[in-house]
Amino acid sequence: MEFPSELRYAIEQMAVGQDIKAMTASAEGISKRYRSESGAGKSLVNNARDTLAYAAVRMPATFGAVSRALELTLECFDEDITSILDVGAGTGAASHAAELLTDCDNITCLEREESMMALGKQLMQARGIDAKWIKRDISSAEISEQADLVISSYCLNELTSSARKAALMKLWRSTDKLLLIIEPGTPEGFSQLREARKFLLSEGGYIAAPCPHNGECVLPEDDWCHFTARVARTKLHKQLKGGDAPYEDEKFCFLAVSRRECEGRARILRHPKIESGKITLKLCTEQGISDKMVTKKSPLFKAARKSDSGDSFAEE
Repeated sequence: MEFPSELRYAIEQMAVGQDIKAMTASAEGISKRYRSESGAGKSLVNNARDTLAYAAVRMPATFGAVSRALELTLECFDEDITSILDVGAGTGAASHAAELLTDCDNITCLEREESMMALGKQLMQARGIDAKWIKRDISSAEISEQADLVISSYCLNELTSSARKAALMKLWRSTDKLLLIIEPGTPEGFSQLREARKFLLSEGGYIAAPCPHNGECVLPEDDWCHFTARVARTKLHKQLKGGDAPYEDEKFCFLAVSRRECEGRARILRHPKIESGKITLKLCTEQGISDKMVTKKSPLFKAARKSDSGDSFAEE
């Protein structure tokens, strides 16, 4: 799903008159802190310029990852969503994605950084959404709000290990129907979600996506489950990232946990291997990981040809 034009225009207008070199330095600083200080509980933005740079370079990627994760989840989850709670909302990227996919504008955003909240409110207004913003640090405060859909995107990885476990419990207690967690598509990000998966299953949750079952994850320790969202890059994005490519691929991991049991679907774990007259898919199924070869003679060939990593796939 494309990053909304209203948001893109609003961010570009805010950047008019800004020192691009200073914003580029802010973007580089955010990336450096993201790589070296995630997991330490530290703030990744220090001022309004940092926040604007974050919105320009990270908000489209977060929007893309959340959109893709939620699209895959809603294939397996058919309950109505009447309220959304975005925890660690940043500038609101996850909320915009969820609003577009669920048509629900009853949105509450929890965020600890005032500069993020201020910019997030402006961007909500740009799309005519009257979201409620609350200053809250989930590592030190309780979550009293409840919602059908609770989202935590690129938030838990910023916390220390002990704070992460406590935050998971808070997120689950606030969830009426569905909890969606998105983290970086790295071995560390997947490891954290793997632990979250065990915990939420022990608390009575059911996996909606991406796993097709509620059993133990069967991936070996040296492997990780991750997906990709292709993100179009604007002129401002290219300037701040120092590149000319028209797009970038955001790699992410995600976990969707429901309050009720969902219908499991086999999931494509890697990009399909396309050869003459056949396509091989690496699938995660209820029975485990398997390679499925689909030939031209199969009624599934057309679906296999259109499929991609992350898609669900009918085994028969």
